[in-house]
Amino acid sequence: MRTIGIDLDNTIIDYRGVFHRHAVARGLIPATVPLGKDDVRDYLRRAGRDEDFTLLQGYVYGPGLAEAKPFPNVQTGIAALQASGASAAIVSHKTPRPFRGPPYDLQACARAWLESNGLVGAAVGQVRPERVFLEPTKEAKLARIAALQCEWFIDDLPEFLAEPAFPEHTRRILFDPDRRAAADPRWLIAHDWEHIQQLMLG
Repeated sequence: MRTIGIDLDNTIIDYRGVFHRHAVARGLIPATVPLGKDDVRDYLRRAGRDEDFTLLQGYVYGPGLAEAKPFPNVQTGIAALQASGASAAIVSHKTPRPFRGPPYDLQACARAWLESNGLVGAAVGQVRPERVFLEPTKEAKLARIAALQCEWFIDDLPEFLAEPAFPEHTRRILFDPDRRAAADPRWLIAHDWEHIQQLMLG
């Protein structure tokens, strides 16, 4: 059976507004900064406050994750891929603990989020729990994609899709809901989950 690999953070999980809300609450940014995670990160980086963003990210990927929502049409998109005869697998680079700050169990938080949003299970539109792979390193994520022999892989990071070790046989889709990415011959670009279906299924 064909396998479609899907990244988790910022591909299935939509953090828009969550980083912003907590950054404003902590006094890290003014409310006028745009709502996107990258906007919050870029503002703090320009201010030389990378450490503040690292601590914020640890919280949002941990207990704050409960506030995030799936991107629209994720479940219907997975269902459409399954109906085409494919099996879905989630493959994410997810460290067990944050790099800085309280030792939240980030992998447990991610699995709990998937369950609470109805995205894992045996029903149509769900990914089986044993097909959720939370890898501690980028190298392990690349190795998992290769081991699964993914026909396609969907990710929001162009730098990950451009990795020299990315499996050559796997076709790549860059998920770019904010329409910021430049065209690249190595992958297709999708702006939402309906667009992902169109690219894969025609």
